[in-house]
Amino acid sequence: MKITKVSYERIELSLSSPYTIAYETVSGATNFILKVETDKGLVGYGCAAPEPMVTQETPNEVEQNIKTNIIPFLLGRNPFMLSETLEGLKTLLSVKSSALAMVDMALLDIVSKKMEVPLYQFLGGYRNSIPTSITIGILPLEETLKIASEYVAQGFFILKIKGGLSLENDIEKMICLHKKIPNIQLRFDGNQGYSVDDAIAFFEATKDIGIQFLEQPTKVGNGEKLGLVSQKTNIPVMADEGIKSLQDVFRLAQNNFVDMINIKLMKVGGIVEGMHINSVAKSANIEVMVGCIDECRLGISAGLHFALSRPNIKYADLDGHLDMINDPFKNLFKLEKGILYPTKNPGLGVINF
Repeated sequence: MKITKVSYERIELSLSSPYTIAYETVSGATNFILKVETDKGLVGYGCAAPEPMVTQETPNEVEQNIKTNIIPFLLGRNPFMLSETLEGLKTLLSVKSSALAMVDMALLDIVSKKMEVPLYQFLGGYRNSIPTSITIGILPLEETLKIASEYVAQGFFILKIKGGLSLENDIEKMICLHKKIPNIQLRFDGNQGYSVDDAIAFFEATKDIGIQFLEQPTKVGNGEKLGLVSQKTNIPVMADEGIKSLQDVFRLAQNNFVDMINIKLMKVGGIVEGMHINSVAKSANIEVMVGCIDECRLGISAGLHFALSRPNIKYADLDGHLDMINDPFKNLFKLEKGILYPTKNPGLGVINF
């Protein structure tokens, strides 16, 4: 089998509700859709979601790489030679993580379509569904409580709350949420906004309400600050922005700095690299969550299939598509009462695009 045609589309996605995290406010996102066609009639699709703060890529850099490097490199290649292709692209691309993830998705889509199975089954298949959290950005207390109640009424039972701008406000918000909706699972994401002392103070003030984990409270560095938070508190500490490569997770695991990691495919370069990172985490008894950035349903579908394929992936935060008002993809998966289910379609679930 050979790749005979490669094309792409740049889509500007708008959010119905802009959101704020500790270091920025987001109102939209640029995604790229790669279409890879073969001489056997199989077509694979991949998604790139460049974000300078997360993937270190700008949309224009990704588009230039698609035109100049990715399309010429893929033409004539065997899509089954996935590792060879991805390693070759790594040497060509100076900025690469979401661009590599896009190619990784498209080739895995083709291969699993050839096998006539959904991608998660091709990857190993461990479960058929997974609960996802839904995220609430940094908002005033009353608005946070209102939105949380609306999400729970829709069937969500895991809320991830963003913070990191005000320790006092964050503590008040989490305690009030627990009092108002005591039966939901709460997660907290500091988005690098805290010092070590802030993170410890947050834990001490909220330790009786059962927060599931504390995600990336301190700034990205060599992991020592996360390690201090983990040592001095009794709450699982998760690395997010601190995980961009296999070397990152190895360092964190080797030094016992964290209890959990968040693998975002756009950040690490795709499913193949995500599987390597997950294996290192598993060897160190570190649990894994699959997260996302502002991605259309195609990117979310890839994250879902990855999450369903491995027993060490215990958690999902795959809600980045929910506020996209012009997402071109539909029916790639089902979200019902806070639980994600894949379709029975082969690959990533795309029938026509």
